[in-house]
Amino acid sequence: MRKFAQEFKEFAFKGNVVDMAVGVVIGGAFGKIVTSLVSDIVMPALSLITGKVSISDLAYTLPTEGDGEPIKLAYGLFIQNIIDFILIALSIFIVIKLISKAKRKNPEPEEAPAEEPAPSNEEVLLTEIRDLLKNKD
Repeated sequence: MRKFAQEFKEFAFKGNVVDMAVGVVIGGAFGKIVTSLVSDIVMPALSLITGKVSISDLAYTLPTEGDGEPIKLAYGLFIQNIIDFILIALSIFIVIKLISKAKRKNPEPEEAPAEEPAPSNEEVLLTEIRDLLKNKD
């Protein structure tokens, strides 16, 4: 059990996992902002343009047999969610494009190639023996 806990700790505190967690939290908050933008600003403006009271209230009611409650297909909410998705995807695309553009302007310095390690005493001795044998022939 202790080994499992240690492996989980190493996994959980890796840089990528922590960065991803921060991204998920920020993305959730950003999603709420975009949802508010769409439902509180874009949809009322669209309602004004189309002359409808509220696009998100648009629905088609399917009749049911007997005394059952009618089935409501809320296609207005579906349209609102599509607009949410498009705005979020567009925003993420723009942010990623800006980040990649900034990275191209400020490239990270490349690491110098590592120098070859000095040969061990055995390698030096074997090289000398090889050279002596080549010269002997």
